[in-house]
Amino acid sequence: MDPHSLLDSHLTSLAAALPQFRARAGLLARWGRELAWHLGRGGRLLVAGNGGSAAEAQHLAAELVGRLREERIPLSAIALTPDASAVTAISNDYGYEEVFARQVRAHGRPGDVLIVMSTSGRSPNLVRAAHAAREIGMRTWAMAGPGASPLAEVCDEALCCPGDGQVVQELHLVSVHVMCEYVDAELPGVLGEVSLVGVLS
Repeated sequence: MDPHSLLDSHLTSLAAALPQFRARAGLLARWGRELAWHLGRGGRLLVAGNGGSAAEAQHLAAELVGRLREERIPLSAIALTPDASAVTAISNDYGYEEVFARQVRAHGRPGDVLIVMSTSGRSPNLVRAAHAAREIGMRTWAMAGPGASPLAEVCDEALCCPGDGQVVQELHLVSVHVMCEYVDAELPGVLGEVSLVGVLS
């Protein structure tokens, strides 16, 4: 087997998905700006996913609590996946479909943001989490794959990436990084306005 054949095939699939993905740049820019204003004024982001998407949820939270590039204040972002005690207790007592919804009800506040990440867009536990968030009055954003998506339908907005599961996950990771770039670009203006309001009040 040609050692480059699998790589070339994968890169061809990824390249084919990029033009359609690039057309959604405006949505990522707006989400990043909205997150900057929300988190910069003390709001919270909750983020969840299963499997590889769970890792990407944790990645997003880490970029915001830590930093992407330049030094800045920590921002409140909670991945609902890494707490093994909570995940196993909720799954055992309420069923796995409630594993994220119950955490949303515990940590979410009106006006906060929930991002749910799924290559299929059909994960029942994420759909329930989105329903719980909307009941609280949170904003709900989905990162999903192509095709019919119950998750995209129940959320306020959705970024539906083209490609197979692997390509979708890779584009979700690009989305995480680009969105955080927009957060960092907008944040100085947010913090400046917050400081000015504090001085005037």
